[in-house]
Parts: sequence; C-alpha cells; structure tokens
Amino acid sequence: MASDTKFDVGVAVIGGGPAGMAIALACIKAGIHVKVFERYPYARPAGNILNLWPPAMHALQCMGVKTDDLGASSSPTTFRNTKGHVRATVRIADDIVEKMLSTIPEGVMEFNQSVQAFEDTGDYVRLTLGNGDVIKAAVVIGADGIDSTVRTHLWGPSARRNHDLHVIGGFTFDIAEGVIPDECVISHDIQYQGTYGPLLSQGRKGLQWWFVESWPDEKPMEDNLKDRAQMLARRFPGPLGELVRGTPEKDVVMWPIRDRVPLKKWSRGRMSLAGDAAHATSPYAAYGAGMSIADGYFIAQSLYNVDLADTGAVRRALERYEGFQLGHTTTMVESAYFIGRLFHHVPFPLNYVRNLVLDWTPMLQRQVGDKNPHEITAQLRLMGKDIIEA
Repeated sequence: MASDTKFDVGVAVIGGGPAGMAIALACIKAGIHVKVFERYPYARPAGNILNLWPPAMHALQCMGVKTDDLGASSSPTTFRNTKGHVRATVRIADDIVEKMLSTIPEGVMEFNQSVQAFEDTGDYVRLTLGNGDVIKAAVVIGADGIDSTVRTHLWGPSARRNHDLHVIGGFTFDIAEGVIPDECVISHDIQYQGTYGPLLSQGRKGLQWWFVESWPDEKPMEDNLKDRAQMLARRFPGPLGELVRGTPEKDVVMWPIRDRVPLKKWSRGRMSLAGDAAHATSPYAAYGAGMSIADGYFIAQSLYNVDLADTGAVRRALERYEGFQLGHTTTMVESAYFIGRLFHHVPFPLNYVRNLVLDWTPMLQRQVGDKNPHEITAQLRLMGKDIIEA
C-alpha cells in the first residue's frame, strides 16, 4: 500500500461524476485512501447516452463493478444514408452511475461539499472546503467537468469550443416485446443525424434515440422538444417516428455540443485532470464516459505502490497516467470534432459532393469504422488483468 500517513487523504477527487467515481473505485482497489468531493447532493450522469467499449468494461470489471447486466449489446453499429446504404460498420466485438455508486464504500463520496481553494505546497495539496475545513491531500485530481476549476487553476482560462450543434434525445420502454431492433443505426440525410439503438436499464429492455442538427449556440431552443423531434423523425425511415411518439415528454432532453481544445499537458506537481475536465468531447466520439472510466483505471495503476510522500515519485506517476491517456483522448476529441463538422457544417452544394464521397468511397469506413475502434481497443493492450498488474 502506498504510504499516506502524513496526509488526511491520499487522493482527493474534485467531482463525483463517472470519472470521479471511477477514480475512487480504482484507488480503493489499489489500496489508496481516496475521497470524492461533489458539490451537488447526488451523483449526476453526464447526458443520457453512454456507450461502453471494451476498455471501459474491462476497467469497470477490474474495479469490482458488476457488468453482467450493464447496458444492451447489439449487432455492429452502422452509419447509413436515408436509403439504408451502409457507409461504415464499426467493427468491434443511466445504469452505469448507479452501479458504480453502489460499489463505492460508504464515506468515500462526500456530497454537498464544494472545494473553495487548492494550493500545491510541494509536500501536499491544501484543500479548503466549502464548510471551512482544510485538509491535506497527497494528490488532487480535477474531475469537475467541462467548466473545471482545477483545469483553470493549473493551466489558466480557456474558452469552450462551441460546435453550433445540439442533440435532442430520449428513450422509451413502452414498446412491444420482440420488436426491439438488435442494432444501432446512425443515419444521415443532407444535414441531420437520426439514430436509435437498444437500451437496458434495471432488467428492462428499451430503445434510445437521438437527433443531431446544426443549431447556432446563441439561438434559443424551440419550446416543445418532442414536436421538434417528431419533425426530424419524418426525415428518416425505420422506427424513429414510432419511438419518438412513444416517448413521454419528460424523457426528451436537449443539450448543446461543446468541447474544449485539448491541452498539451494535464498534470502539474501533485495535481492532474480526468474526465471532461481533461478531454471534453462531443457525442460523435461515442466514448466520453468510457474515456473517463479508463482515466480512473490508469490513475490508480500509475499510483499503485508509489510513496505518496515522495513528490518526485508522485509527479512521475501522474506523467505515466498522461502517457496512457493524453494522446489517445486527444485523437478521439479531435476526430469527433471533425466528424461533427463534416456532417453538419459543409455548405451547399458541397454537402451533396460530401454525400457522394461518403456513399461511394471507403473514407468513413476508414475513420469511424476502422481507425477509431482500433485506437480504442488498443487501450486493452495497456491494461492488465487487474488494477495492480502492469
């Protein structure tokens, strides 16, 4: 076990979303004393569409999270035009938050607890909590989202990168048994995306759906999201129209797509970043939560058996963590940004030329069908059979 007797906590995590919980679970498995400080009164998933690829599933299993009934499997995901022509096949063989939270021992997560200030003294990081308490932490990880105060503290302010896109999505379990498509289909017409795929929650099977459209960030949203979704559904064949009609209005949500330009470095001294604080990405990566969970695995792997009193050893451990994740996540963030612009911001008449290229060349297959999955699954080769294995 790493030495942390001179500290109040070995690893202090700011933010209790998927990244923060993953760090906590992984550190517990590695024998590192960890605390998570979350300013909200409960754990909150980021968005409602979470895809778990093999590295994230493997990391969760290593952390002790039961994954046997987590999510819904499907046949390979396909990118199609509105006539059903397959442009690319991704080749790879809301319960997430609940399962992770239920696996974390009592006392690790501190809700309604903000962090007002942090100071890296060299020997430890001094945290001033919202209630006035001051604690000494050997390591601080900012997992506090796209508007991370830890990121700003370490690297200065940076503007959000607005994609001028938004997502309208929802889910429904109110469908007849036996008619749930065992597939995830991502369709595009000349300017919109319409998608559906299987969903599993607490043993119930259902379907999730969403649309992506160009929408200036400053433009107000229409009042009725379901009406907007029904209008978009008419542009696509298949079950989208029925799925939208069967979704209660309360289960239809909208959010703008934003990220930040990737940093060249995450860590400084005894502090680093994880999750959206490090690599906020658009849904076109389909891997935001997965990257966050893998962050937790590699943080604990890098800190395992490190003397936390040794500042140089801690700094090198955080640099090892960066070596596993920074280049990989940067590739995924920039790929998602490029694909979003490709599908939604190519002007007329070049968008028709784009569709011809996507329909009759292997360009999309090479990028989203082969290259991105290869980048993701390569992470498995960096993981051991457990947290503590090199």
